[in-house]
Amino acid sequence: MHSHRAPFVLFSSALLLTIISLSENVYSQDSGPVPDRFLSISQNSTTTIEAANQSIWTGPGLNAYFELSGEFYVPTNADSVFSGRGRVFSMEVENDRLLAGLGYTSTRGGDPVQAAQGYYFSDNAGQSWRFIDFPLDSALPEECDASSVGVPCDIEFTYGSETYIKTRVTVPEFSPPFEVDFLVDTILSVNWASGLLRSTDLGETWERLILPPSTVNELNPDSTYRWRSLTPQNESVNRYDPRYDNNLLGFGLLIDSNENVWVGTAGGINISENALTATPDQIGWKRVSFNPDSDSGLFADWIISIREQPGTDRIWMTNWRTDPQNRDQFGIVYTDDLGETFHRFLEGIRVNDIGFFNGVIFAAADNGIYTSDNDGITWNKTEQIRSPNTSIRRGARYFALSATDSNLWVGTGDGIASTNDGGDTWRIIRVDMPLTGGNIYQPDAPDVETYAYPNPFSPTQHSEVRIKFDTADSGSATIRIFDFAMNQVKSIDIPLPGSGSFEAVWNGTDQSGRFVANGTYIYVIDKPNGRTDGKILLLD
Repeated sequence: MHSHRAPFVLFSSALLLTIISLSENVYSQDSGPVPDRFLSISQNSTTTIEAANQSIWTGPGLNAYFELSGEFYVPTNADSVFSGRGRVFSMEVENDRLLAGLGYTSTRGGDPVQAAQGYYFSDNAGQSWRFIDFPLDSALPEECDASSVGVPCDIEFTYGSETYIKTRVTVPEFSPPFEVDFLVDTILSVNWASGLLRSTDLGETWERLILPPSTVNELNPDSTYRWRSLTPQNESVNRYDPRYDNNLLGFGLLIDSNENVWVGTAGGINISENALTATPDQIGWKRVSFNPDSDSGLFADWIISIREQPGTDRIWMTNWRTDPQNRDQFGIVYTDDLGETFHRFLEGIRVNDIGFFNGVIFAAADNGIYTSDNDGITWNKTEQIRSPNTSIRRGARYFALSATDSNLWVGTGDGIASTNDGGDTWRIIRVDMPLTGGNIYQPDAPDVETYAYPNPFSPTQHSEVRIKFDTADSGSATIRIFDFAMNQVKSIDIPLPGSGSFEAVWNGTDQSGRFVANGTYIYVIDKPNGRTDGKILLLD
């Protein structure tokens, strides 16, 4: 329990909340040298990132980067991710113990949907992994169909002194583990259709925990409840059914330092003081949801990310819009009194994650990185992360944040980046694909003198294409880009301070700054030790 309550302050976005865009500094053309490593992250789009000691673990490839050695870890002994269809949707790391929630894209039924695969657990810093199957309910008995209601078609459960029914979740589709957390031997996982899952024996057995219906603000075993469900004939049924109640669809999760459990859903935030230890029929919940008549609560009901600010009682969470009447708003909030009051920030900004480093609050958003060094009173915005020799492409989304003792790390749609000074300077890491020898994911890649990526290239989707080449001598290089008729459309000069691999960047415009037409383009690189060329297919 909290020993004190901080005074409530609401910072109006129109009056006291000041969002300051950082001035655009002048940078030279991206060049290098850039790394050429056989071990690499699996892809540039990094949606999950978690820190432990001086290590950073990332998804979707279950890779690690070790700050002290500068080396990468690639999980060749985790086949479901390394060589299978699985990818990391969520992760929790504590010292040498790691838990990864795995999912994949299923095409069963025609349209691609996200599906649950299971979990990987390691208690030796990733040297070996134990695969945990995703828990599903048993298949429907033969006598049941879509219109069946009650046992044995539905599953009976007890909450308090009452008996209810819940619909079976028998397929992995729509249930990827969006967030996982653990404490000692207890694992929690939040999923869409499967809701909140708990294992008290490190994944050997599982139980689905019950969350409040969207019609109430609490769930306690002394009361009787009604969950909304419908039959194919549109008849109302009291059944625990995620198809008809947004508060049963799990997205965000946190076990805080006081061992309270926070579950974010598409219907609000749910808080329990005994969800780690009580039997399922005795777990109590407090639920807070968006109130369109209040200007001091949640911005919206869809809670994606939940983070605890170090050294405080503050629990931060991202709010995404779900209201069918469009009365809600994107933004972030924190509460320091178990959801009694909320402090609101960054109204209108779609934030994906929140992080903390050396007293600075970071918000990773679709349109950039926001930072505040005064508890949210004012915010600075960085629209594009740059390092001395490269940059995160313009328009890239910022997905995830985590911090070691030395650095704040951010996962983006164009690589991972770190800062040790609050965002003034950055280091950027991307997939390493050497010109010769390939990398661990493509060891048989052919040797080339140059390549461009992404290729095909879309200026509207990718913002820029990178042209990679190497040189044995210092000096400068000129990259000339021609259309298929060999009319020159662009010339790029970059410095070569030494030998190694370098990258030039093209945004799809000609020398006058106008976007060029779709088609095949040829680039020619003149460098101190010779000439090389390649092709780029440009598509809108």
